Amino acid sequence: MKTFYAAALAIGLAMPCSAFAADHEVKMLNKGSDGTPMVFEPLVVKAAPGDTITFVPTDKSHNSASMKGGLPEGADAWKGKTNEQITVTVNAEGIYMYQCTPHLGMGMVGAIVVGQPTNLEAVKGLKYPGKAKKTAEKIFAEIEAGS
Repeated sequence: MKTFYAAALAIGLAMPCSAFAADHEVKMLNKGSDGTPMVFEPLVVKAAPGDTITFVPTDKSHNSASMKGGLPEGADAWKGKTNEQITVTVNAEGIYMYQCTPHLGMGMVGAIVVGQPTNLEAVKGLKYPGKAKKTAEKIFAEIEAGS
């Protein structure tokens, strides 16, 4: 019986951490709960390596796509189709900036923070067109506040 428990423990320890990964849901909305037009809710997701983020097109005409230059080193880029749900797995530590491609200029950007925000200065240096600049500033303030 001891052998059985030892074997079970060894198998459990050998399982990848993804067995304990969480799935976070982000809604793509025409209007947020606070009345802000064209938003992702929540605006900032805090995740752990191996977690998944599922982007749900709650309202039509939205997608989720990683921003060029807005990912931690070693992270995979993604580009979802308009009106389609997409699930992304985050493995690298840092900030993942993403956008709704049709509504980027209207400020529809969001962020995922995996572990520590190691690439904060790099994502701050990206070009955010139109209202996306104001949304990005809000995101960075939330990240820096640690909330």
